[in-house]
Amino acid sequence: MQPKFCWALLLSLPLSLAGGATALASTIELSVLPLLDGPEARCPEGLIAHETPRPYAEGGYSTDGMVKLRDIATNIRLSASDRFSATWVGTLKPEYRNCQASGGMVRLDGEDYEGNSYLRIQLVNGQVRAILDMTGMGDANGYTTVILFKGLRDGNPRWTWGGSD
Repeated sequence: MQPKFCWALLLSLPLSLAGGATALASTIELSVLPLLDGPEARCPEGLIAHETPRPYAEGGYSTDGMVKLRDIATNIRLSASDRFSATWVGTLKPEYRNCQASGGMVRLDGEDYEGNSYLRIQLVNGQVRAILDMTGMGDANGYTTVILFKGLRDGNPRWTWGGSD
C-alpha cells in the first residue's frame, strides 16, 4: 500500500510559513562625526544597530534592539540606566583609541532617518558610550515610551523598549 500524498498540505505550507514568519530586523546606521577641534585620529566609519518589533500584544508594542559595539570596543558593560535611558561603556580597540567623535541615527533600512535620534554614541578618552534615550519619545496615547530591558548578549548592548497603542 502506498501512502497518499496530501496536496493541500503541500500547497498550504508556503502560506503558513509566510503567516508565521517573524518580522525582519531593521538596520540602523549611526554616524561617527569627529570633533571639530579634536586630534587627528582614526575613527570608525560608522556603527550598525538592529531593531526588531516583537509580535503584537493587545494594548501595547515593544521592540528589541542591539548595537554592534564589539566591532570597535572591548569590556562593554551597562554603566548607567533609569526609566528613560541606558548607557553602555566599552574600551575602544587600539586602532580607535584616540578617536574623539559622536554620532547618531542617520539611516534606517537604507533611507535617510530624520526623526529623533534615540540611539547615540560618543567616542572620547579611549572609551565608547552607546546611549539609548527615550526622552521625548511618545507613543500613540501621549505617554513616554519605556525601556523594558537593558543588558548584554554576545558582548553587545541589547534592549527592549515599548509603548501603548
